[in-house]
Amino acid sequence: MQALATIVSAAVLLLSVVTVAAQSAAQSKAKVDQPLSGMLVSPGWLAAHLRDSDLVILCIADDQSFYSAGHIPGARVIRLSEIVTTREGIPNQLPTVDQLQKVFETAGLSNGSRTVLYGARSGMLAARAYFTLDYLGLADRAALLDGGIERWRIEARPVTTDVRTVPVSHLQIHPHREIVVDTSQIAEYAHTGTRQIALIDARPPLEYTGEKLSRDVSQAGHIPSAKNLYWRDLLSGGEAAELRPIPELRALFAAAGASTDKDKNKDKEVISYCRTGLQSSFDYFVAKYLGYRARMYVGSFYEWTRSAGMVERSAVK
Repeated sequence: MQALATIVSAAVLLLSVVTVAAQSAAQSKAKVDQPLSGMLVSPGWLAAHLRDSDLVILCIADDQSFYSAGHIPGARVIRLSEIVTTREGIPNQLPTVDQLQKVFETAGLSNGSRTVLYGARSGMLAARAYFTLDYLGLADRAALLDGGIERWRIEARPVTTDVRTVPVSHLQIHPHREIVVDTSQIAEYAHTGTRQIALIDARPPLEYTGEKLSRDVSQAGHIPSAKNLYWRDLLSGGEAAELRPIPELRALFAAAGASTDKDKNKDKEVISYCRTGLQSSFDYFVAKYLGYRARMYVGSFYEWTRSAGMVERSAVK
């Protein structure tokens, strides 16, 4: 009888261990499958929070006309030219931290703000602004408006041409310089082809394969070991630039080499690039939204080809 009791006790203990392990695995998988939801808000959420005292809505545009034609009530405009610069002939580089700090302080952003971004070019410029805030250490409370002002208008939500004057704020900046990758690092990754890094090219497929030159770029093709994930493929079809469902986004990143490393139970690091660091901002945003460790090669293919980096070409599938 004692032996039987011992066997039963052992069986119960084993069952408990298996159950706990299964629950832990399920919780771990659920955590991996959940996006960083605070990075994306719906028009309905924004409409319900328009009067929040800590809310700052930023409209990112190429010029004033996008904003002047009608904007979300309370939105403040930042032009793309204020958050990018040309350095050593390479366009769309990051200005100095001090310059960027002044831009966002002038827009009234504070460290306690809940920031919602939308803008021109189907959300691409908003994504570049998000990357910039992340670089400054200010993205923890920042989100993109899913579908942008296009979805906002489709849902018949209010727009205005009124412009409000906002007081200049003061920001404490803690730069995350590590999210910016330089040419020498890319050259090392391209040479070694490390399996722990997914190098993703966000340009249109024909530019990636080399069948079409990117504007103002002398060589055709892509950085060796890079895979293509065109930034617009992350958006659903239709008038509004809304993100695809989570399973579809994960499948797209997995196809681009950013699948989970099952042996080490962690996702690969994602480094995105494009022509000059705008399109890749969207891939960067979505990679981080999905929980990947994301970084960006801001100089992108424009800088790579000027530095005599090796280029690969491939046929369209």
